[in-house]
Amino acid sequence: MKCLSYNIHHGVGLDEKLSLGRIANLIKDAEATIIGLQEVDRFFGERSQFQDQGLELAKQLDFHFTYGANINEPPLSGHTENRQYGNALLSKYPIVEVENISLPTLDPEPRGVIKALLDVHGVSVCVMNTHLSLDKESQQLQIQRLIELISTAKSPVILMGDFNAEVNNEEIKTLLTQTNLTDCFAGIEQNQTFPADAPTSRIDYIFMKGLQTKQSYVLQGEGSDHLPIVTEINFTKGG
Repeated sequence: MKCLSYNIHHGVGLDEKLSLGRIANLIKDAEATIIGLQEVDRFFGERSQFQDQGLELAKQLDFHFTYGANINEPPLSGHTENRQYGNALLSKYPIVEVENISLPTLDPEPRGVIKALLDVHGVSVCVMNTHLSLDKESQQLQIQRLIELISTAKSPVILMGDFNAEVNNEEIKTLLTQTNLTDCFAGIEQNQTFPADAPTSRIDYIFMKGLQTKQSYVLQGEGSDHLPIVTEINFTKGG
């Protein structure tokens, strides 16, 4: 089982070109089976050619998927679908339950977390995918909400996404201390993910609880302004 988290910048890469095919090929090459994507457009506008990006990627990969809109605005003139922007979760495994949960924020941009229950060979796994605010005060509120959600989970947990915070920030420290989550990239030397062309910051994470990590690594790519990250999990079928 491989988890991949990727802020896809609505499909626009370092070359300023829109290409979901490039992102789909990266995911295929990585052989990822659970994918958390952030900054995903759904009929948003010209910048992404009014694509339903989560659905399009799911079709290209032949995966189950769910989408969580954090921005949901009326259609532009000449269009019928609401303009949406948010997170997507793609999975090789069936998605049994799903909820897009709003996170508290003091920032004008709404934020949320997709919380899904996956059936991984008969074992329930709780997967959460999120993209936190830029300001510290909002992050504090959002981390507390994530802690509440994790504390109620009755199955192994995978939490991933773009947290917009470095690992030494108090918000990340609080998350790890109060949940007993494992930071899958702790101790890995090359773990920076942003900016993609010369990464100096680690703001993208995969955290786990109740699962054993095999290895974690950052992938190289030009499909976004972030780099994708992958964690391989030792998973025994049937538990």
